[in-house]
Amino acid sequence: MAEKLRRVLSPGKAAGPGEKNAAEVGPPLLLLGGPGSGKTALLFAVALEAAGDGRGPVLFLTRRPLQSLPCRTPAALDPLRLQKIRFQYPPSTHELLQFLCSAHETPGPVPSLLLLDGLEEYLAEDLGPQEAAYLAALLLDTAAHFGHRVGPGQDCGLIVALQTQEEGDSGDALHLSLLQRYFPAQCWLQFDTPGAGQCCRRACLEPGGQGPRAEWLMAFQPDGEMTVTPWPTQADDPNSNKCSSSGGQP
Repeated sequence: MAEKLRRVLSPGKAAGPGEKNAAEVGPPLLLLGGPGSGKTALLFAVALEAAGDGRGPVLFLTRRPLQSLPCRTPAALDPLRLQKIRFQYPPSTHELLQFLCSAHETPGPVPSLLLLDGLEEYLAEDLGPQEAAYLAALLLDTAAHFGHRVGPGQDCGLIVALQTQEEGDSGDALHLSLLQRYFPAQCWLQFDTPGAGQCCRRACLEPGGQGPRAEWLMAFQPDGEMTVTPWPTQADDPNSNKCSSSGGQP
């Protein structure tokens, strides 16, 4: 899934040798960032990208309906792509587990991508390490089941967004450490110095063995439009090539 995210963050860049296949079979990815860091917008952009690649629909799980389209792009206004994104709103961990356990009974086309936004809200329901591990394993199992139904070499991707806190408690750190075992690929969203009228984020992708690490600058305009540019590498900046991998907010 790292390559799917890389395609969203590198619009117009031609896929290199093997990248197209890597985008289909890459490991599950954990999207991490603090409150308001743009996780939902980026997750929705990935959904739009996947909805336009000619494969199955996208299954987008979130606790509550989106109030508005997170990013204003031509793809976000394409009704054909929007129709391929199927939203489900499990209101509790119990409902989420029930939905995942019965996913094999879901009629219609098999999803090619499974997205979960706001995992921290489900973990906040006093889930211990064992319950959190079960939820993570069930997400992976559901994606694997969809992949088997799609056919050989056509795995269903999985991306989960998790909010991190700058001063998280020991329970949050334990959950993050546990989840990183299940999600070898990770993308951290960091707050960056904004430009005039912009909200800027630094996206750091650790692909978990699927291609090189990369960084981008995400800028959100007042009208919600998201633009992405490569992160400027600076030899005199010791942090320019480092992505945060700690338990707190990057």
